[in-house]
Amino acid sequence: MIHEVELLVDAKTLVGEGPIWNSRQNVLIWLDIEGEKIFVYDPATKHNRLIKLDQKIGTIVVRKSGGWLVAGERGFALLDPDTEQVEPWSDPESHLPNNRFNDGKCDPAGRFWAGTMPFGFGEPSGALYCLDKDRSVRCMVREVTCSNGIAWSADAKTMYFIDSMTQNVDAFDFDLETGQIGNRRTIISIPQDQGFPDGMTIDSEDNLWVAQWGGYRVACFNPQTGREIDRIDMPVSQVSACWFGGRDLDELYITSARTDLDATALEKEPHAGGLFRAKPGAKGRLAAEFDG
Repeated sequence: MIHEVELLVDAKTLVGEGPIWNSRQNVLIWLDIEGEKIFVYDPATKHNRLIKLDQKIGTIVVRKSGGWLVAGERGFALLDPDTEQVEPWSDPESHLPNNRFNDGKCDPAGRFWAGTMPFGFGEPSGALYCLDKDRSVRCMVREVTCSNGIAWSADAKTMYFIDSMTQNVDAFDFDLETGQIGNRRTIISIPQDQGFPDGMTIDSEDNLWVAQWGGYRVACFNPQTGREIDRIDMPVSQVSACWFGGRDLDELYITSARTDLDATALEKEPHAGGLFRAKPGAKGRLAAEFDG
């Protein structure tokens, strides 16, 4: 099926990432990791607020009791969106200065999961962490090269996770009460000529929407069969992440990047690094908030 794609903000981000819908205010929060920026896009006014930081933030979630939780190159922190002040909480990789946090989201119980990656990729020195509601941090997956998309099934019995360099989407059995995971297996494999699997979200029918970096697309997969069932063709190659938003959660917001694209490539895709939107006929689910 052919889906129309709309350019919302020609932001020219270096690495646009981390979109998440804030249903309290009906706005989209998203990032430019390399640009050290957080944006808040309001579809009603088309205003894209900028919050400039002094570190690379890989992911952001809303905190139920107020504020936002972020994970970046200095670990987990609380961000006050009104004052734009950052309060450090915990840095589980303070001993690894060449690593930074990348993607992450909250599970249905309100824990914040976020993973790390080495600057410039390289050895699998990253990991996937879980920030519990009591602010303790657990390492859940080790030997990760580029921790990326994460999502949970509607019944909260399965967690989906991407380490981009494996070309795979993996599934784990998930225990909602304890947050424990097990029985890791690969459910989707992305051919190398279709780019790397990057950010990911899940819709109301439990299908996975995967942004494919270098692949000019967001693809939708049935996680039970591993088969692609829909696709959004993009005007940019480095498609980084996606999330459902809008008042009816039927709008797919898609981020992109322009880092490492030379002049010839940028002539071909001048809106690389922009924020896009499509309406693929699916609906998402409300984003879980951090409950600590």
